[in-house]
Amino acid sequence: MLVRRFAIYTLSGIFILSIFFILAYSPSVIAAPNLQKETPIPLLSISDDTCLECHGKPGPTYQLQNGDTLDLYINPNDHANSVHGKLGYACVQCHRDVGNYPHPPFIAKDRRDVSIQLNQTCQYCHSSQNELTKDSVHARALENGNSNAAICVDCHTAHTVKRLIDPQTQELLPEARLWIPQTCAKCHNEIYQKYQESVHGSALIGNGNPDVPTCIDCHGVHNIEDPTTAQFRLNSPQICAKCHTDPEIMDKYGISTQVLNTYVADFHGTSILLFEPKTPDAQENKPVCYDCHGVHDIKAVDDPEKGLQVKENILIRCQVCHPDANTNFPSAWLSHYIPSPTVYPVVYYINLFYKFFIPTVVGGMAVLVTLDFTTARRKKRKASKSTGLETAEVKPPTEESTVEETIVEEITVEEPTLEVTPTEETALDESNNYNERIKDISESQELSQDTDLESDYGNEEVPDGE
Repeated sequence: MLVRRFAIYTLSGIFILSIFFILAYSPSVIAAPNLQKETPIPLLSISDDTCLECHGKPGPTYQLQNGDTLDLYINPNDHANSVHGKLGYACVQCHRDVGNYPHPPFIAKDRRDVSIQLNQTCQYCHSSQNELTKDSVHARALENGNSNAAICVDCHTAHTVKRLIDPQTQELLPEARLWIPQTCAKCHNEIYQKYQESVHGSALIGNGNPDVPTCIDCHGVHNIEDPTTAQFRLNSPQICAKCHTDPEIMDKYGISTQVLNTYVADFHGTSILLFEPKTPDAQENKPVCYDCHGVHDIKAVDDPEKGLQVKENILIRCQVCHPDANTNFPSAWLSHYIPSPTVYPVVYYINLFYKFFIPTVVGGMAVLVTLDFTTARRKKRKASKSTGLETAEVKPPTEESTVEETIVEEITVEEPTLEVTPTEETALDESNNYNERIKDISESQELSQDTDLESDYGNEEVPDGE
């Protein structure tokens, strides 16, 4: 009995000790670095307040490999007022590998390396935009070793991300159109200085006009193309046409919407249109829109220094490709307006005249040729029919004509004496017999006629006294 109790107590003690050791060395109390390797899913149970207990107070820093000091302070209002903070996204949804404190080690060469490493976080929520950036000129530059090429946080920032798209209309917000050039200016400041003085930039920055293009309207958003390529150059007329062929925009400012049609209709535009679909990478020396109007420094057409309505200004542009062009050279250009009774009326009425004159002349000539051809065919058919009738109307000789012809032949023709074969002799005899019968018939007819005449004279009454 005592042995049994001892055994039960011993086993119970071993079981209790086992549970104690399991709880004591369970993963929940393992150091933070090991926990993060086994738990890649963000710990959403960690609130922003927990993070801000350290990072919401100035002071915490981190030493980088190059000796720079990375400031780890985050203004609590920055994230709270950002689009992410307003939507309720937590810090750990971006910083997924921090876990509990102490954080796992983070190794970076310099501050730029920190941004590039943390930039990968954006793809968890913005995968489609991340795919687009892979084809951009910025991504290619980064792959080629240019660490200063733009990444997500350079444009959108890290903790002060602004809303750019209206959630209802999915259109760019008016204030966002102004933010975009200022964002691009962080890297492209020289271009920004030209843009803000241009007809587009001054209207947007100075007047807040939402109709004018901003950077992304021409260059794209995440899949920004290299503007130095031949393909971009050939496609540039289509970029300009997005706004300049839209009546809803252009009618407000009295600008012609025929810019693309008139450009494509002339020699310059026709060449570009032919090259674009077939050889988009070919170098083409025909001018596109920005060769004449400028790129980022586009001026109003009536600008005295660069406006293309000023004859001297447009001549300078023409002489870039046509160095021998004189002062009359630009006069041949009708701008981007189609001739009408009010705009270039002389050209309009000349075109109208030829629209009727040319079809009339060509149509008349076609009618004359058709009539001449059908008349010739008719005459040819008529001649063919008459020749056929003459051949078909040849008749066999009559008995009377045969008799006369035979008599004439007997009188005028002397038959040559020939040596004939028996067969030919028989045929000749038959012919002679036939001629004799014809002769007898003729003599009998003459005798009959003489008899009739005599009877007529014998029956006449002789007058008395004779």
